[in-house]
Amino acid sequence: MSDTNTLRAEFNPLVRPYMVLYVAWILLLTIVLSPLIVIWVLGLGQWWAGHYYRKLRCELDDRHLNFRKGILFQVEKTIPLDNIQDVTFIEGPLMRQFNLSILRIETAGQSPGQAHNMQLVGIVDAHRVRDEILRRRELLRRQSPVASVAEGDDRQLQALHAIRERLDEIAVLLRDRGNA
Repeated sequence: MSDTNTLRAEFNPLVRPYMVLYVAWILLLTIVLSPLIVIWVLGLGQWWAGHYYRKLRCELDDRHLNFRKGILFQVEKTIPLDNIQDVTFIEGPLMRQFNLSILRIETAGQSPGQAHNMQLVGIVDAHRVRDEILRRRELLRRQSPVASVAEGDDRQLQALHAIRERLDEIAVLLRDRGNA
């Protein structure tokens, strides 16, 4: 695939203060850890959020969505576009203050009932990225072999009809044998 087909998402720099305040809010809610808020907001949180922001990567090509985040524990995911079931926006009151949103990508799992979610926080122009993900997913699905059967691949359809006729013949022979 050529580099011209790759969409590299940009992240809003306001992700950094949002992350600092989000963790500070969690520390405040735990009450026991609330004394750590000052250390978090004035030092450690600033360092952590800056490194976290610099590590964020998101690229969309014609077949995959690639995402990378993390500092100590780095998470790198590659999701085939044909596995994406839904792309959802999430905005909360704190996020609206920072003009941020979460883009949640829901994927189908390998076994029934097993779905996976990936969240992308702070993508600039997230609506455009969402629309592009869905557009490329639909293009890929139209190009797949399953789509060609649905569009009337005559040879495969004729083979399926021949198999059905043969199964009907076998069912008649078995029924006749059972009546004899």
